[in-house]
Formats: sequence, C-alpha cells, structure tokens
Amino acid sequence: MKEHYYDKLLNINTRGNQKETSGSIHYHRYEPTQYIALEALFNEYKLKSSDHVVDFGCGKGRLNFYIHYFFHASVVGIEMNEVFYKEAIQNKTSYQKKHKRDRDKIQFQCCLAQDYEINPLDNRFYFFNPFSIQIFIAVLINIIVSVGEADREVELILYYASEDYVYFLENHTGFELKKEIIVPGLYENDPYERFLIYQLG
Repeated sequence: MKEHYYDKLLNINTRGNQKETSGSIHYHRYEPTQYIALEALFNEYKLKSSDHVVDFGCGKGRLNFYIHYFFHASVVGIEMNEVFYKEAIQNKTSYQKKHKRDRDKIQFQCCLAQDYEINPLDNRFYFFNPFSIQIFIAVLINIIVSVGEADREVELILYYASEDYVYFLENHTGFELKKEIIVPGLYENDPYERFLIYQLG
C-alpha cells in the first residue's frame, strides 16, 4: 500500500526488484528500500536542508526523491547499472514536473561506487548493503580521505548491514555507532531489518 502511495505522491516509479544479478560477486542485486523502512528511519533520524546525502547503489532513485521531498536536502545517487541510472533520470524528470523546488539539489551519476569523487560538502552516506566488503572499504577510504582534506561531521546510514560491514567499521575505522533504528513489523522476523547510524569520531 505504502509503495503505491509514495510513488504516486512523488510522481515516480521505483517499484520492482532486479531479477538478474550484475554478474559480479562484488555487486548485489538491486532492491529499493521499502517505504515502511524509510518511515521508520526518518521518524527518528532527521536531515537538514543543508545536508548533502550520497546514496550508493541508488537504483531508480527512491531514497533521493524521498529525502528531497521531505527534507529539501541535496542528494546524489550513485548507480553503476545503466538501465537503472536511466530510470532514475526519467524519475527525476517526472518528479520535477510535480515538485519544482530546488531542482539542482537532485543529481545522479552512473559510475562505480569507488570511482565517485567525494564532494567536500557530502556529509551523509547511505548504504543498503549494495556491494561486497572490498568495495565498501574502498568507498570508506575515499570518505575518510575527503574528511582529512575538508574537515566536517560525517555519518553513515546502513540499512540491512552485513556483519562484514559492521565488523570492519567497529574494528578498523574511527566510526562509532551513534544510533540503531529498527523497522517495526519487520525486525521481529528478521534482525537485519534495522538502520545503523555511524558517526566519524
């Protein structure tokens, strides 16, 4: 029900999962974050219009439009799959026909996650278990180097986080767990149905 409601509200089409895999062991199958999960996250985690959010493995752009609509923050979606990237661009056109505010705050890039050049303003990074731990580490290094060059507070938002991600963050980086947000109705049957917010100390 919520899937249809929010897609209609945002004037986008982000439903459906990827049927085939990417052909690489490093990149996981696309699946959009359920709107019920986004509601749970943003009931407890607030963004400011000055925030710059990067969504790694953005697919068709659901998170990007949701954040822009409710928080007017800047969002960049990173997607390696050209088909999904084109669908995100189509969704952007459709979304902006209905929602004309701050049009330049939504961007998409078709590239590998580890090749994305971190902007000095990027301060929130979203991961829905999009790729292997090796790619995750490469992206983390890019983020940490960027903070070294332009000091700022950064946070990671992990949804359905793999144990590899959590172990690496807590044992090999300066990131510290700030908050855990469970998804009511889903977490009870699946302990991965939660968000973990990590802040760079």
